[in-house]
Amino acid sequence: MARDTLTGSRIRERRIMGGLKQADLARRAGISASYLNLIEHNRRRIGGKLLLDIAEALDVEPAMLAEGAEATLIAGLREAASDLPQLDVELDRIDEFAGRFPGWAELLAERHKRVMALERTVAALTDRLTHDPHLAARLHDMLTTVTAIRSTASILADSDDIEPEWQARFHRNINEDSARLAETSQELVRYLDAVDDRDAGTDSPQEEVDALLASHRFSFDEIEQGSATPEDLADRIGGELSTVARRLLRAMLEQSAADTAAVPYEAGIAALRSHGPDPFALAPVWGCDPGLAMRRIAVLADPAGLEPVGLAVCDASGTLTYRQPLDSLPLARFGAGCTMLPLYRALSSPMLPITTLVRPTGRIEERFRAYAYASPLGPLSANMPPLLRAQMLIVPAPAASSQDAAVEVGVSCRICPRPGCPGRREPSVLSRGL
Repeated sequence: MARDTLTGSRIRERRIMGGLKQADLARRAGISASYLNLIEHNRRRIGGKLLLDIAEALDVEPAMLAEGAEATLIAGLREAASDLPQLDVELDRIDEFAGRFPGWAELLAERHKRVMALERTVAALTDRLTHDPHLAARLHDMLTTVTAIRSTASILADSDDIEPEWQARFHRNINEDSARLAETSQELVRYLDAVDDRDAGTDSPQEEVDALLASHRFSFDEIEQGSATPEDLADRIGGELSTVARRLLRAMLEQSAADTAAVPYEAGIAALRSHGPDPFALAPVWGCDPGLAMRRIAVLADPAGLEPVGLAVCDASGTLTYRQPLDSLPLARFGAGCTMLPLYRALSSPMLPITTLVRPTGRIEERFRAYAYASPLGPLSANMPPLLRAQMLIVPAPAASSQDAAVEVGVSCRICPRPGCPGRREPSVLSRGL
């Protein structure tokens, strides 16, 4: 049923919520109860002054009766239904449901958002538990310390003739090991609690740099304007980073400065607004290779007024060396990600422009256009295979592509619920999309 024909259902719902009898509302609106009954059952269209009178009697805005639930609410309900395709949900009556029961509709949409948020948390935690070498090292330290405490305590408990000097030494060891265990446990709790904080829980130099770049929205005005050198900027904003992380940051800023010199800010913005975020169309306009075009689009999309875009860069091993994720399309934090991403397909087809329509597993409503391109890193050497670097730009796909076939992609196999995936490496800990 069309949304604009459900005005009567909304009037009836608002009347019941307000504790009004049909006769009372009809009297206030200056119509008969029988006519109001026809309106409430959507057998008579309503508009103009009568709609204003009824809205005033119900103490609501006329738009709430005429338009009903907002489009975002309807979209939320559709997304909730799409996550459980095995259920026979009456999608053709979703507008009617939202119009007649706006409270329940909003509750379902909010619950679905909450489930999605919990799903992302589970995915991030599982990613850490499965692939994070730093977490594994901490757990190993905890187990080692617990074993040492247990061994020392066992000696003290089972031996009656230990000399006082050795007893004091054992007690001192237990005290020191217990303090170290408590400190390691607290650090582990803080690390896991920071799962949704991009600026916290960083251990490796790459994670430090990722968090710093995210805090600056992956763009630096000083580089774009040429007001600071990469070395000076790295020293100024990376003062709290480790030595290795500062070195990585400086290399990234030097790359950004070289990209800016090749595609200046103003010219880049103008071409991006004219051609859209298509790196294969912009590369000949800018006179650069598609990889550089992808990096410039990722930086200039926001100031150009375009929708947010994502960027991923990996080396020949498949390890991500740069992550600029989208909220709706996260990227693996540790190790290699989903093998279905065109980023990895580009490594096997260097210098070949690849474009693919992708969608996150379990989110039918969201689609993205992924552009991937792999090229040699550094100069070529005789009799030596080139060292490749692959880059992938992710841009939101237009609504017109919602019915086109798209490749389902996840974060990693461990937290991907997609059944029958040809690229699966290990079973998923998730079931039924959660």
